[in-house]
Amino acid sequence: MRDALVAAAFQLFLERGYEQTTVDDIVALAGVGRRSFFRYFPSKEDVVFPDHERCLADMTAFLAASDAAHEPVRRVCDAARLVLLMYAENPSFSVQRYRLTKQVPGLRAYELSVVWRYERALAEYLRGRFAGRRDGNLRADVIAAAVVAAHNNALRSWLRSDGQGDASAAVDHALGYVQSAFGAPPAAPAEEHPEDVVVVVSRRGAPLWRVVQEIETTLGRD
Repeated sequence: MRDALVAAAFQLFLERGYEQTTVDDIVALAGVGRRSFFRYFPSKEDVVFPDHERCLADMTAFLAASDAAHEPVRRVCDAARLVLLMYAENPSFSVQRYRLTKQVPGLRAYELSVVWRYERALAEYLRGRFAGRRDGNLRADVIAAAVVAAHNNALRSWLRSDGQGDASAAVDHALGYVQSAFGAPPAAPAEEHPEDVVVVVSRRGAPLWRVVQEIETTLGRD
C-alpha cells in the first residue's frame, strides 16, 4: 500500500506537476481512501521523502549502539553512509526526487528540515562523546555540519549525473576530508625489531657491580 501510494504520487507529479496534484488525486489513482494515505504519510510532502523517517531511526540506533572503542568522527561518518545506502537502494527514484525537489521551493525547504534532523542526530552523539572537553559542544556541532556538508556534496554530484558512477566511492572520498581534519589519526603499526639477546657469563658469587659492568661492556660492543 505504501509503495503503491508513492508510485501513484510520482506518476502524477511527473504528468501534472507537484503543485497541481492533490492527495485526492493520489488516492484515486492508487485505488484507496484518504484515510489510508494519511495512515502512511502525514502530508503530501512526506510522500516525496518516504524513507527518511526509517533512515533517521536507523542512524539514531546505530549511534546509540556505539561504545567508547569507536572513534567518534569515524562513527558519525559511518552513520552518514546509511543515508547514502537509502538513496542507492533505488537510484532512479532518487534521481526523480532530486529533480522534483529542485523545481518546487516548498520541497526544498522540507528537504532542508530533514537534513537538519540528520545533523542534529550526529551532533547529539558527538556532544555526548566530547562531554567535559573544552569547547566540546562547539567541536561536536562543527564536525556534524562538516559530515553533512561533505556527504551531501558527493550525493548531489551523483544525483546530478543521473545516478551514474560509484556513489559510495564519492562519499568515501568526501568524508575522508572530515576524517583527516577532525578524526584521530590511525594508530601507527608497531615497529618490528629483532630481539637482541645478551648472554653474560659470570662467576658465581661475583659482586653485583661486576655483573653490571660486564653487561654494560657487552652492550657497548658493535
